[in-house]
Amino acid sequence: MTRVVLLAFLTVFSFSITNAQTQPWQGKFEPIDNMISPPNTYRSASGAPGKNYWQQRANYKIKATLDEKNNTISGEETITYFNNSPDDLSYVWIQLEQNVNKKGNEDFGAINNNVKDSMTTRQMQFLTRAINFPAGYTIKYVKDGSNNDLRTLVNNTMMKVKLNSTLKSGESTNISISWSYPITDRSMYLLSREGYEYFPEDDNTVYLIAHWFPRMAVYNDTEGWQNQQFQKLGEFALEFGDYEVEITVPEDHVVASTGSLQNTESVLTKIQRKRLEDAKNSFDKPVMIITKEEAEANEKQKAIKQKTWKFNANNVRDFAFASSRKFIWDAQAVKLPTNTVMAMSFYPKEGLPVWQEESTKAIMHALEVYSEATFDYPYPVCISVNTSNIGMEFPMISFNGGRPKNGKISDGAKASMVGTIIHEVGHNWFPMIVSSDERKWMWMDEGLNTFLHQRTVAERYPDFNSVTPKSIVPFMSGDKNILRPIMTTSDNELMSQFGANFYLKPTVGLQMLRNSIIGKELFDEAFKEYANRWKYKHPNPADLFRTLEDATATDLDWFYRGWFFTTDHVDMELSNVKWFKVFEENTNIEDQTKSSKIKIQADGKSASAEAKDFSNGPEVITMTSTPDNAYGQFLSRLDETEVRKQLSGKNIYEITVKNVGGLVMPVTIEWVFTDGTSEIDTLPATVWRRNEYEIQQTFIKEKEVSKVNLDPNFEFADTNMGNNVFPKMDTKSEFDSFKDKKNN
Repeated sequence: MTRVVLLAFLTVFSFSITNAQTQPWQGKFEPIDNMISPPNTYRSASGAPGKNYWQQRANYKIKATLDEKNNTISGEETITYFNNSPDDLSYVWIQLEQNVNKKGNEDFGAINNNVKDSMTTRQMQFLTRAINFPAGYTIKYVKDGSNNDLRTLVNNTMMKVKLNSTLKSGESTNISISWSYPITDRSMYLLSREGYEYFPEDDNTVYLIAHWFPRMAVYNDTEGWQNQQFQKLGEFALEFGDYEVEITVPEDHVVASTGSLQNTESVLTKIQRKRLEDAKNSFDKPVMIITKEEAEANEKQKAIKQKTWKFNANNVRDFAFASSRKFIWDAQAVKLPTNTVMAMSFYPKEGLPVWQEESTKAIMHALEVYSEATFDYPYPVCISVNTSNIGMEFPMISFNGGRPKNGKISDGAKASMVGTIIHEVGHNWFPMIVSSDERKWMWMDEGLNTFLHQRTVAERYPDFNSVTPKSIVPFMSGDKNILRPIMTTSDNELMSQFGANFYLKPTVGLQMLRNSIIGKELFDEAFKEYANRWKYKHPNPADLFRTLEDATATDLDWFYRGWFFTTDHVDMELSNVKWFKVFEENTNIEDQTKSSKIKIQADGKSASAEAKDFSNGPEVITMTSTPDNAYGQFLSRLDETEVRKQLSGKNIYEITVKNVGGLVMPVTIEWVFTDGTSEIDTLPATVWRRNEYEIQQTFIKEKEVSKVNLDPNFEFADTNMGNNVFPKMDTKSEFDSFKDKKNN
């Protein structure tokens, strides 16, 4: 910039100095490149998998037996592990999640570890395990493909397997393991995602079998071997593979499972097979495969013989099943653009009637909405199993709480049950297919899934409550000494806060991006782009952040920085509104002079005092002719007569907005006019980039304004709407409020 031009620039813009930020600069609009992993040949700067992206694969062949008498499960498995990495491996790590239930586990009792002067016996059991019981794996052998023993070292919930020969890049190896463990009573654990539920009335059990076989840990390009122990809150990081599974159970048990049932002739009756075939063509309502009457008859005596159910599942990252003689079973076909899915529900009679009425319908709604928002559900079945207290997800199957009492259920409990089913079905997309690391970043699956779960509820169940930006206000208004950012590792979050921080806050953030910052059409394309780029792969937070920017041409670093990496909250204060009109010689001078008295308040304050309302009329602006030197070297001149004409009779409003909460957001302004009409203006978040604490903006309105509101539709989770209004609302002191209550 030449010296002459520079001087002109400084002269023209010298007025901006008075509006400069006077508090410490926090860099709210700086890139977050130093806060996320850098791009490389494995993960590109666009957020897509790079040209050299790789991931490992593990196929499983499993034969397992459920021993109902002793509540144990035992099995033998062969893992075929494919080393697709560029590295040679001398050992591998295998997850042993059942070891978390051992009393000596390093994290035992830590979730709820405070003693109170009054505690229920169940709370005391969670804390102390006063009634002790066996738990954890017994590993009988670990062998290689040549039946040679492999040396192992167990570190809590992880087992290191030393290979007899180095597994070179591009090669595969077989590992065979024989194991068993006692199935735990779910009622005796906090955060019990699997185990058995006993029904004393009819002396029967429902088994939820998950985290049940030794599974390969993830080895990837960003971390190497996954090295975080299972501590119940942070869930799983798993590799994709194909499964062949044989499950031997009591002969009268019914099994619901990941995968496609391979031997219907051996395990189902002729009438059950006929009903299942009918269900494949029933798109309007479920078909009963096992009726209530048949399930009740099945409960009355326990079979001594066993039978084996065989399932195959392709390209899944996990496998789970449920088994019981108590199950009622219904099924319905759901037609998607590229796939027809069997939606199925399994439930004991204790779930009637609401489970028969609502479960499979909820599966259908979730399949349709999620498929439209991301990609069509690719698997052949989607199952919901009723249990107590939890919602827990696995590929193609989920375990979901919610039961009536004596056949009756409140509207709130019903909405909660339906929401749980939708949520757990939705986890098939996040993280069962878009396979993020739950052990490290719980929000990446829970937050993205809750976002679509709440969208499903809002669209398909409009009478139910659903999450909006207002939902997160109590959390974000909380004590900053204990609040943690979303970008907190799963097990490091407080039990009292992980629901708000990992589920609700990411959901609200995505809602803001979709509804108010990016726009629905562009956001929906970007979200779908992310899902399709990373299906059957392992994305990290940086991959999500970059994809949303890449697919929308929107710089969102300011949003990620504030919403995901800090505990700042939104609190915008509409601190002042000034009303002006331009002085006009041909109008009533006396009226204009009278109007200018806005600067002289009745209480004698100086002209610089802020107005509390519009009652004193507008302040008059004297607009003078522009001197030639103000144009610098420009030879053309403004048509000053036309400028005056365009402003004649117009109302000019200058608003001042303060950023009290620290979190920058777009500024939405509602103007309510004296004739009762209104309109809305929106300023982008970048309006804060030169002053992160306070902004001023000028607007021209044809009509006179009676009231101004910030964020009138509550789009940005503003924690204090009381300071969003002009004229300012009078707020009573605590003492005055106390007096009013006393007098009333």
